[in-house]
Amino acid sequence: MKNNSENKSSPQEDEKIHISKSIFETNREMKQKAAEEELKKQAERERILAEKKKKAEEERAKRLEEERLELIRLKQGIIEESDTIKNEEPEAEEVKRTLGQKISSFFYLNKWWLTLTAIFGTIAGILIHSYLTRPNPDVTILIIGANYSLGEESELKAYAETFIEDYNENGKIEAAIHYIPYTGEQTSDYANAAATRLSAELQSDNCAIIIGNKLAAEMLGDEVLVDLTELYPDNELIQGDKLMLENSSLAEKIGVEKDVLTSEWFIGIREPHKLMHCSEKNMQELYEKDFPLFDAIVNDISE
Repeated sequence: MKNNSENKSSPQEDEKIHISKSIFETNREMKQKAAEEELKKQAERERILAEKKKKAEEERAKRLEEERLELIRLKQGIIEESDTIKNEEPEAEEVKRTLGQKISSFFYLNKWWLTLTAIFGTIAGILIHSYLTRPNPDVTILIIGANYSLGEESELKAYAETFIEDYNENGKIEAAIHYIPYTGEQTSDYANAAATRLSAELQSDNCAIIIGNKLAAEMLGDEVLVDLTELYPDNELIQGDKLMLENSSLAEKIGVEKDVLTSEWFIGIREPHKLMHCSEKNMQELYEKDFPLFDAIVNDISE
């Protein structure tokens, strides 16, 4: 009897065990709840951080695009100064530096000048190479914008040659098509040297007639092409300095599908201006030589 009574727990002992279990479970639940709250807070912090990072990357990409377009306009001579591109240099500290630090500092402090020098050097090299190796066509048409069917597969060259003469008196009639698939995306444009080639073309007197898309129009601005409204007052395809190609017959005449030339594609002719690598007189001579072809195309595709 004594053993049985000893083996049985008293009501007070059962209550103590029950209370301790209850406290342990409550404590565990509180810890679990706190951990869940901390996970939620951490997830929210990570979400906010990711949004800030994404916004910063978008702002940086936008700034780089604005600087690239501004740089092209600077090189075109459209503007003389830029509020977007600034050469802000940190004040040099009077400290002793190693040769390696001095070299790194030199490149950092002069990064804009070195970049511009490299770009201008590349452009000059392209121009020299182009001058020495080009076949000297009678007329050159520049296509700006990614459109493989138009730039590589169309019969635009043969079509243009039906309107031109042997201007350079070399015994043959020849038109050239310079296709630059400019996209505005830094990676792809760098891979195919589109931005550099475009700068070289727009700073030379190689071509006056331009076929481009909406991105090209934004890059060129309002002062590069001739206003066509006075030249062709009754032409419904004219919009300011551009003849819009979507409702023209150009696609049919150069052997491509009509949807190749969407509503963003246009043709225009450059206003004679003094450029980096040619004078205004040279550009005026180019304009006078190329305008008969431009006029013939405008009248032909507007019928």
